[in-house]
Amino acid sequence: MSGDRGTGEIEATLIAGDGIGPEIMAATVDILAALGAPFRWDHQQGGMAGVAAGGDPLPQATLDSIKRTGLALKGPLTTPVGGGFRSVNVRLREAFSLYANVRPVRTMVEGRYRDIDIVLIRENIEGLYVAFEHYIPIDDDPHAVALSTGVNTKAGSRRIIRFAFDYALRNGRKKVTVVHKANVLKALTGIFLETAREVAEQYAGRVAMDDRIVDACAMQLVMNPHQFDVIVTTNLFGDILSDEMAGLVGGLGMAPGANIGEHAAIFEAVHGSAPDIAGKGLANPLAILLASALMLEHVGRGELAERLRAAMQGVLHADKIRTADLGGTASTQDFARAMIARVSAGASNAGA
Repeated sequence: MSGDRGTGEIEATLIAGDGIGPEIMAATVDILAALGAPFRWDHQQGGMAGVAAGGDPLPQATLDSIKRTGLALKGPLTTPVGGGFRSVNVRLREAFSLYANVRPVRTMVEGRYRDIDIVLIRENIEGLYVAFEHYIPIDDDPHAVALSTGVNTKAGSRRIIRFAFDYALRNGRKKVTVVHKANVLKALTGIFLETAREVAEQYAGRVAMDDRIVDACAMQLVMNPHQFDVIVTTNLFGDILSDEMAGLVGGLGMAPGANIGEHAAIFEAVHGSAPDIAGKGLANPLAILLASALMLEHVGRGELAERLRAAMQGVLHADKIRTADLGGTASTQDFARAMIARVSAGASNAGA
């Protein structure tokens, strides 16, 4: 998950999102500017903001912008539960064939576990999230039976599994764990495990492979998370396990995500829009900042990503500035000001 776009200015689409999205995104844009990040932002809308502006949760202007830039930073977007419009996140992944979802978790604050450092790589456009669904009416009940069909292909499985092994090689990782439910879903996830074993042979001696049934993996992540390095799995299982993994390091407030395709990449905070605290200045911007670090690495600016992460550690531990979800009293702006001070100092030192 890396590229090299040189050291010049890079246009990127910015979607502030719903709820706390505009607050954390405004803080992030200011921090990245102080860092000297190369991004020139094309501001677009999505989610409820898109509905309010033009009746569409994924406006054509937003799609056109991402198609042009091939790069986006996205805040949380509201998806109605049950009825309403289809998930904008899913639509974006499908529209740009963002087949790889990369969700790293790493210990940043004190908690139940120490030194967690796991990366989950999730197949992003197949599985049960293709949403081939319908109801079967019985008597007077139009929703008496609900059916959903999942689709996994050998080609799609091979692509994501190779991505996971290549990621491990690039980042000095030693093992890839393939997570499945092939003991019950013998076709739908059996094809994933079968393909993984074929692909793993090409990396023998460089990256080890093992596999876990998904429910056993969920238990083992709680009992001994340090046994895992890189996890690769199908769409639904990846969605669930990545949230569990975020819980190991303090919650979704520190969980970034990268959605990678051949022609576009969208980086995001994994957490929701938290409408209950929107506008109160309480939101934690760490997840979108961590996503920004992944974005910097993607465009070949790894040195800026490391400075950004170092500043986060300094603010959390040396400055002891934390938002309420991390046990502190700082506002979003308090955290942003502390980050700006640290990255600005780092920029001065880098240029000395």
